[in-house]
Amino acid sequence: MRSAGGDIVLRPATPRDGDALWAIMQEPAVARWWGGDTRADLDETLTGQGGSVAFVIAYRDQTAGMIQYAEETDPHFRHAAIDLFLTTRLHRRGIGSESIRLMVALLQERGHHRITIDPASENVAAIECYRSVGFREVGTMRAHWLDTDGRWRDGLLMELVLLPQATSGSSPGSSGSAPDPGVTRRSSA
Repeated sequence: MRSAGGDIVLRPATPRDGDALWAIMQEPAVARWWGGDTRADLDETLTGQGGSVAFVIAYRDQTAGMIQYAEETDPHFRHAAIDLFLTTRLHRRGIGSESIRLMVALLQERGHHRITIDPASENVAAIECYRSVGFREVGTMRAHWLDTDGRWRDGLLMELVLLPQATSGSSPGSSGSAPDPGVTRRSSA
């Protein structure tokens, strides 16, 4: 998958990508949020054993990060969850948001109408990025993830619903329909 400008490419990740991705995961601004993952966790993801499907984010032909998805395929609850990290030197340049748009397009092709992401509540830059693509806050997940200091931290559940209109069963405060993921208000990642 390639961005309209051609600078950003998502390609299936393989074990050969492990060293470059692991180096990015060790950057302090990335490790703050991904520091609990081990190299074995990454290798498991790259071999397809971790329950998610991973793609390398390449920017101008260089490894810039990783984006992954996991699917719920039960037709009554069908949705996908995504997660990503990006090398610090490319933060706030629109690369993360464009990578998410590419992934959203793939997931739509796979029949998903609802996509979730769950950043740390303190990860303001990521939350701004996800909002710029159309994700909306669903709620706070208390004590959702264990940081490298052994403390439980809150996460923010966000969703992007890709229906033409909110369904009649939408509850008050639900995100309902979302803007076209190809439209951005502001790039953050």
